[in-house]
Amino acid sequence: MANLTALLIDAAIFVFCPWILWRLLHKALPIAVLPILVGIGLAVWHVPVQQMGIPSVYGNNIGWVAVLVLAFTAGLEMWQHPGGEPSGQDFAQPTIGRLFGGAAVALGIPFLVGSFLAYTVFLHLHGWQAPGASPWVAAASIGLCIAVSALPVLIGVVRELDASQKPLGQLALKLAVVDDAALWIGLAALQFAARGSAALHGWTGLEVLAIVLLLGLAAAGYWASQHFRHPPLIVIWLAVPIYLAAGSWASMQLGLHELIGAYFAGAIMPPSWVRRLPVESVGTFALIWFAPMFFGHSGLHINGDALTWPSVVASLSLVVISMVTKIAAVYLYPPAAGLKPRQALGVGALLQCKGLMEIVAATILHGQGMLSDFGFASLMVLAVISTTLTGPLFRLFSPRGASTTGT
Repeated sequence: MANLTALLIDAAIFVFCPWILWRLLHKALPIAVLPILVGIGLAVWHVPVQQMGIPSVYGNNIGWVAVLVLAFTAGLEMWQHPGGEPSGQDFAQPTIGRLFGGAAVALGIPFLVGSFLAYTVFLHLHGWQAPGASPWVAAASIGLCIAVSALPVLIGVVRELDASQKPLGQLALKLAVVDDAALWIGLAALQFAARGSAALHGWTGLEVLAIVLLLGLAAAGYWASQHFRHPPLIVIWLAVPIYLAAGSWASMQLGLHELIGAYFAGAIMPPSWVRRLPVESVGTFALIWFAPMFFGHSGLHINGDALTWPSVVASLSLVVISMVTKIAAVYLYPPAAGLKPRQALGVGALLQCKGLMEIVAATILHGQGMLSDFGFASLMVLAVISTTLTGPLFRLFSPRGASTTGT
């Protein structure tokens, strides 16, 4: 009974109150941001919510399952094209080489600049040394979080754009797909790097089984995409929990985070199957009604004493570094031929959005000792600010003469 009472209080604080505020603000702030702000506020003011059983056991479990679903749907959304390929664009469709080149520049410049500044400046600040990783791994962890773009949030933004602006949104989505895949690959690589040679010691048959399982899922997905493109819908729904559970278990067994496996499990499902699933509806439902407990608890887990004035200044510095490097990278090497300067700036403004992806990535890295309390708190603030400013920045930089909407 006590656990149920704690769950109700948990939901009231991190689900219903943020939802009401979100509606009162006419959805001006992304829904994922509000529970984080609530959690950060409670942590900074040292509100004794632990006495009420917060975070609750059930709330932790429900929020965790919801964020697994979000990671899985993020993988599924690699194959989604909201609104189709819009017409009326005044720039050429990018070639594969130009697209991947643009994505590499848009990801690489923020990552390299962020990692360098983290290694030379931020890690020398008080409290920024990571407890469970070498300085270069900690610096690369910060650089990765600075470089990431938020694919799920961008899909929602593009769905709400004016028709005249959708070509830019679709181009940003194509780049974000590559960024998103690079994020999860980078997270896996950093976790292996942090563990060093110990990552391969002590392997048992279960690790081998995990690798075989992942390869089997990928092979099954490829075979189905070629020879079993339109199965009965019940087959697809039965495959969804199998892919999600198997991918999560396999990555956990390999010493990686379960969210990494959940993401790639979604990404390797047959695209023709994915297009028959209500990916947006499932993701939105999990985001609004269950995942806020995960995000609120992430904010609550911030060390309130880490958000000192120097830490806030460092957070704002990370915001500037993240925005400037991402927008400048797209401007310097536009991902499509014929992009005008304001169009390139608009795409960069969309890509600087951190959203859920950085929050999840920072939570993973912090939980495994690859980010300090101070670094984690600053990156959470960065995610909140960059996500909130995505819409205003896009309206500021995008070509004049066409109205836009977005969050």
